[in-house]
Amino acid sequence: MLTQPTSHLVSPAAGTLENAGRTYRKKLSDLVGLYADEAAFDAAAALDGDRIVYQVQDRAPAQSKGDLIFGITQMQPGRIGDEYFLTRGHIHATGNRPEIYYGEAGQGLMLMESPEGETRIIEIQPRVMCYVPPFWIHRAINVGQDALVMTFMYPSDSGQDYGVIAQTSGMRSHIVENAGHWKEIPNAAYRPRTAAQIQAIYDSGDSQ
Repeated sequence: MLTQPTSHLVSPAAGTLENAGRTYRKKLSDLVGLYADEAAFDAAAALDGDRIVYQVQDRAPAQSKGDLIFGITQMQPGRIGDEYFLTRGHIHATGNRPEIYYGEAGQGLMLMESPEGETRIIEIQPRVMCYVPPFWIHRAINVGQDALVMTFMYPSDSGQDYGVIAQTSGMRSHIVENAGHWKEIPNAAYRPRTAAQIQAIYDSGDSQ
C-alpha cells in the first residue's frame, strides 16, 4: 500500500511542525555530563533543572529503508558557565546515513567530528542549509540571543547512537563565549578513539 502524501506547516516563530508524529523535550537536568564546568551545571540544574533546553518534533512515515524522517528542532538560548546550550549529539547507528539541517530562525552552529577526531563547524542561520555527511558525529549549539530553530531530514532507517560521544568523554571541542563571540576550545577530558573503535563506526554502515 502506498504511503499518502502530506504537507506540514513550519512555524519558525513558534519552532513547531504542523501534524508532527511525536514531540520530545530535553530538560536541563537531562543533560548531565555534557558541559565542561560541572559545578556550574550542578548549580544551574539545582536552580532550574526543569527548564526546557530544546524540543524536537518529527514525523516518521515509515521506519523501513527508502523513506525519510523529517522534523524541527527548537533550542533555547543560554549558557552553562561560558559554554553555550547544546544538544546531546549523536552519530547515526547505521553510520553511512547523512542528514540535512536548514536554519529557520536564530544563530547556531553544527559541531561535527569524524571517527578519527577531526572537527568541522558550520554556522547556521536562516536560509542556511547544512549537510552532515555519513559517519560524522554532530551536535547543534545555540550561540545567539534568541531561540535556534532548524528543520531537518534524514533516512528513516538511520537510527541514533548517543553513546559514541560518551565513549570519548565528550566531543573533541567545546564552544564557549568569548568577548561576545563564539570560540572553539579543546576538550581537556577527550580520549581519542582506538583503531578498533574507529573501525566499528565504519563497519556500522549499510553495505548495500
